[in-house]
Amino acid sequence: MKYLQEIRAAQSDPRLLEDLYQSARQKSEEEEFAASLLSCYEESPDDLLYAAWHYRLQRRAQEEQVKERGINWKLAIPLSVTGGLICWLLASTRFDFPDGMPYVFLVWAPISACLVVAFSTATAGKHRMLSVLAVIGLLAFGSYVTLFTKLQDRQSYRLLMVLHLPLLAWIGTGSSILGTGSDHRDRFAFLVKSIEVFITGGLYLVGGGVFVAIATGMFRVLGIELSDEIVRLLLAGVAGSIPVLAVSSVYDPHLSPFGQAFHQGLSRVISTLMWLLLPLTLLVLVIYLVVIPFRFMEPFRSREVLIVYNVMLFAIMGLLIGATPVRTGDVAPKHQSALRRGILAVAILTVLVSLYALSATVYRTVLGGITMNRLTVIGWNSINITILLLLIYKQFRDGPALWIPSLHWVFSRGTLAYIAWGIFLALSIPWLFSG
Repeated sequence: MKYLQEIRAAQSDPRLLEDLYQSARQKSEEEEFAASLLSCYEESPDDLLYAAWHYRLQRRAQEEQVKERGINWKLAIPLSVTGGLICWLLASTRFDFPDGMPYVFLVWAPISACLVVAFSTATAGKHRMLSVLAVIGLLAFGSYVTLFTKLQDRQSYRLLMVLHLPLLAWIGTGSSILGTGSDHRDRFAFLVKSIEVFITGGLYLVGGGVFVAIATGMFRVLGIELSDEIVRLLLAGVAGSIPVLAVSSVYDPHLSPFGQAFHQGLSRVISTLMWLLLPLTLLVLVIYLVVIPFRFMEPFRSREVLIVYNVMLFAIMGLLIGATPVRTGDVAPKHQSALRRGILAVAILTVLVSLYALSATVYRTVLGGITMNRLTVIGWNSINITILLLLIYKQFRDGPALWIPSLHWVFSRGTLAYIAWGIFLALSIPWLFSG
């Protein structure tokens, strides 16, 4: 091997090894360098310098494979069109609920998740049996919810499931992608990649909305006035085609969640945005805590104020996940301490505000009785507060050296509680509140 002797000579000199690598790159001999380095690593697997270079070159090779492989548009586009057509058909006013809610609002998430699972499984060629079970589960949950909402006209339950069926769809998608035996790193990476998919989908949705608006305006100039139902069908068709496009644009099914690219493109923009939002969120939380004594009874009396608190709690959970680095090397060592302190401070203040909001919900429940909405809110608040308390405890126990793996462990464990509570609500609410 061409570089074998030179790499051995540089075994105790990181700078010389780096110079040797850069020289090989200039000569377009990276493959020869990588092969020689691998041989040295296999000879001395306990050598930290060889191990570091082995994983560095392995990561670079994966990234190069991703660039060469590209997006599986031959499958993504047909599945995307299929999703758009299904949502377009279900958006017709013939399928509206009695109160005027479009039927597609309820079922779009399980349908889209089934198509995403099909894309991921067919592209990667793995977890086939688990994917089949995930699709069966998604269709079963969608049918179950539809049965109670359609036959009994359960409006409150239906509105609740409009918010929770996307969660169940996400669970089904995650189970098919992660497979069995995934570790906390893969589960956390899946969480972060999910945020990127949601933001990408939002960008596509904005673009689709602009397209429909422009098309409608152009027809109007020609004297053709599109009816409200046609515009609604167009919007539904565009929205239904987005989930598969969003996933295919940012996620490579061939790689594990932890093996995805997180340090470039939209991933980098999102993580940077989350880091910038941390101090602003901290400032808002401080203002909340200062103002609370002067308006202490407000959430105890106003349902709208409680809704704001609950939305804020979920938004902060998403912020903390997005701000947590997937890999230690994603953040410069000199910035890691400040980022850790920021995440820890936001978590502590959020617990205080959330306990205050939870006490208001419990107070209203004691006075007015338990309802499906109050049960849902109490459950979600309790889960999120528990996750944050566990995060704080683990950070103080594990210390700065393990702060990133500690966060990964907490958030990946927290998803199990999300899964359990989401499934419980979907299955039990119709029986607990039958009136």
